Amino acid sequence: MNHTKKNKLPLYIGIPVILLLIFLRFGLYFLKSDGFSGLSMLLPILLLCFILFALCTCGFFAAWVYQDCKKRGDDPVLWAIVVFIATPFIGLLIYFLRRSEIKATCPACGHRISLKAKYCEECGTHIENKENNGVMVKQETHHLKFIVAGIISMVLMLVCLTGFIVSATTGNGVNTDVTSNDRVWNLGTISMNYDTYLNGVWKLDFRSASDGFVKEQNMMVDDAETQMLHADISCETVPDGASLTLWLVQGDVSKSFDVTNLSDPLEYSLSEFENGKIHVRLQINGVEDTISEIYVK
Repeated sequence: MNHTKKNKLPLYIGIPVILLLIFLRFGLYFLKSDGFSGLSMLLPILLLCFILFALCTCGFFAAWVYQDCKKRGDDPVLWAIVVFIATPFIGLLIYFLRRSEIKATCPACGHRISLKAKYCEECGTHIENKENNGVMVKQETHHLKFIVAGIISMVLMLVCLTGFIVSATTGNGVNTDVTSNDRVWNLGTISMNYDTYLNGVWKLDFRSASDGFVKEQNMMVDDAETQMLHADISCETVPDGASLTLWLVQGDVSKSFDVTNLSDPLEYSLSEFENGKIHVRLQINGVEDTISEIYVK
């Protein structure tokens, strides 16, 4: 009994730890990104449900493998962990290729022998009438409840994943309005060399980005009547029709500036805004190899 508990101990500890790490990562991302401002709650809910159902799928199939291994005399804990970590798709494939055959017990010495064996390899006892004496194990699916639960979880996981992908690719529930007071979520990509915000100075150096990609940084305005926004931006590569737009957004107030070809650093009074947080955004439309330094002073 104690030995069985020790074998199950890694599962009892490992699965909660994995779940805790996932939720912790999700929570840290939530805090770092100012929550889900600008993003419909449907997307994070679908993503969270996908993760939970994926874990359930792995757990149910790992539980079935655990029972199947016990039946075949293999290491149940090891194979359950392999299936859980490698996902059921890969883990089950590996397991079915490597699992041992079901063995019977020699009626004379108790040694485990193959169902096809005619003699016990340990004591040499002749094995007869396997079908009638109960040595032949009836081939049927055991612990069917784990398989059914795993399949249901897998279907729900795929439904959540499909819903997430469709919602994200169509833009439903994603804020792409650059003038919005909420966070702007991008569906494209950006290739950055440097991005930092230290001592109130935002330095952004990027090579290229998807058309319309918005990179933003929240800054603080302490005295709107006297402070100004300073922006020193240079675009080394500007294809035909490309542009770089600087946006200042606070509440219902939004201002934009074409900073594609600045000859001198931009200085703009913030008297139209109020004290508090202000969204500073760069909307990238085809420019490449850009270096910028923006701050409020």
